[in-house]
Parts: sequence; structure tokens; C-alpha cells
Amino acid sequence: MNIDVWIVYIGTVLVLMSTPGPSQLLILSNSISNGFKRSLFTAAGDLTANFIQMVVASVGLVSIIASSRDFFLVVKWAGVIYLVYLGLRLIFSKQGVIIDRQKQVRSGHSLYWQGFVTSAANPKAVIFFAALFPQFINPEGNLLLQFSILSSTYLLMDASFLCFYAKFAEWLSQKLIPSARKHLNKISGSFLIAAAIMLGLKDVESNPK
Repeated sequence: MNIDVWIVYIGTVLVLMSTPGPSQLLILSNSISNGFKRSLFTAAGDLTANFIQMVVASVGLVSIIASSRDFFLVVKWAGVIYLVYLGLRLIFSKQGVIIDRQKQVRSGHSLYWQGFVTSAANPKAVIFFAALFPQFINPEGNLLLQFSILSSTYLLMDASFLCFYAKFAEWLSQKLIPSARKHLNKISGSFLIAAAIMLGLKDVESNPK
């Protein structure tokens, strides 16, 4: 792949990621509630789903998913309902956010699947990747190599953005005075519901994040 094409691709992805989406809001929520290190499980789930979506897009199944409206609508709205449920549970919880990381009750497994479900609940991301990648691929070159470069670049950039959001959320929660920490559950739950709303409004042309 030509270095100039790769640089243009990086610039394009940066623009696409400049606006927070459902995945970013989810990791903000989980970092506030569980801390930066544990929120990385959420990032791992999100990246896993993205990688699967890229593979699906690369093998030509996009046409099947694009025509199976009922399939991706069911997955999408199941994810929306799941996030709303988690958000409301946090908002109406009478227990404040536990700041001591040794007392966390959410498992890494649970946080991982939250990230995976949130990303996988947007099956139109497959169509997005199928539309994005061909713009930067030379059909006469090594397709597998080019796909690997585009995919790994996207995942590394996505991981960097998610880590930034998670670290910022943890820093902010630690800076709050003790009397304000009791409101963190409501803030965290609001982020989840906002993520659900953004997921519900996602369209084919929109950023999959």
C-alpha cells in the first residue's frame, strides 16, 4: 500500500472518530463506575466486534446483511434495550459508585460483553467498512495485505480513542469531591442511555462507533 494512501486513510478515520458514539459513551460509563483498567475489558469487546465486522465485510457477506433488514433490526434494537436497561438500573440505584477498585462487583467478562454487544448491535457497521475500505485498496495489489493494514490501523486508532476516553473518565471521577461522587451512578447511567439513543439513530452512512 502506498504511504500517501495510508496517510489519507488515517486522516479519514480521525475525522470519523472525532465525534463520540455509543462505544465511547459506554466506555466513559464503565470507566467512571469501574475504573480505567477494568474498562479495558469493554474496549476489548468493542474491538472484537469491530474485527468480526471487518472480516464479514471483506468476504462479501455485506450484500446478505444489507438485504436482511429484519436480522440487523432485531440485533440493533436488542442492543438498544440492553443499554437502556443498564442505564436505568444505574440511575435508580441507591448505592453510590464504589471508588475502591478492590470492591468492584462487575466482572471483566460482563464488561467485555457490554462492549461487544454495543458494537455488534450496529450490524450496519459491516456495510460501513465495506464502503470505506475499497476507497483505499488497489485491486491490482495484495488484497489480503491491504485489508490487514487498513483493519489493524483502524483497530489501533479505535483502541487509542477508547483508552483516552476511559482514562479521562477515571481522572474526572477521582477529581470530584466526595459529596459529588454519589451522583456518578446517575452520570454513568445517563451515558449508557445516550449511547442507546445514538445506537438507535445510527444509519448505514454513519460512523460505526
